[in-house]
Amino acid sequence: MKKNHPKTNAVRFLEKHGVGYELRYYDVDEHDLSAGYVAQAIGFPPPQVFKTLVVHGNSTRILLACIPTDTELDLKELARVSGNKNAELVPVKDIQSLTGYVRGGVSPVGTKKQYPVYMDDSAFAYDTISLSAGVRGCQMLVNPVEFGNVIHVRRCAIKK
Repeated sequence: MKKNHPKTNAVRFLEKHGVGYELRYYDVDEHDLSAGYVAQAIGFPPPQVFKTLVVHGNSTRILLACIPTDTELDLKELARVSGNKNAELVPVKDIQSLTGYVRGGVSPVGTKKQYPVYMDDSAFAYDTISLSAGVRGCQMLVNPVEFGNVIHVRRCAIKK
């Protein structure tokens, strides 16, 4: 890893499970934590850069949803595929206590507790996608099939 960039829990998880990855660093803009900014900053097409959203389902409790940066989450569809009657985004103030990550740096792996991960089907059309490495300013590039097999991702159509 680059000097001054310690390994994150997400990167440790990938290494422990033998998942190949590449890290891309970018300058953080505290006024623009959008996934669209991240895509531009790392020079990757927005449909291949995935944001991880923390969601609360009424039955299954906390789950993580990974969708392309240029889309919105279909909460009704996520609720349906996850066995919930409804689902809602977790308030920003609760993200860190639940995951160990801050807004703009949530990774689907290496969280405080292991939560189910639902990834939009579109990820599997690419050889490489980008996900947060667990800290603002660093993205990990992974093969979605290899990554999905290791963490048992639930593939579904959850983007609008």
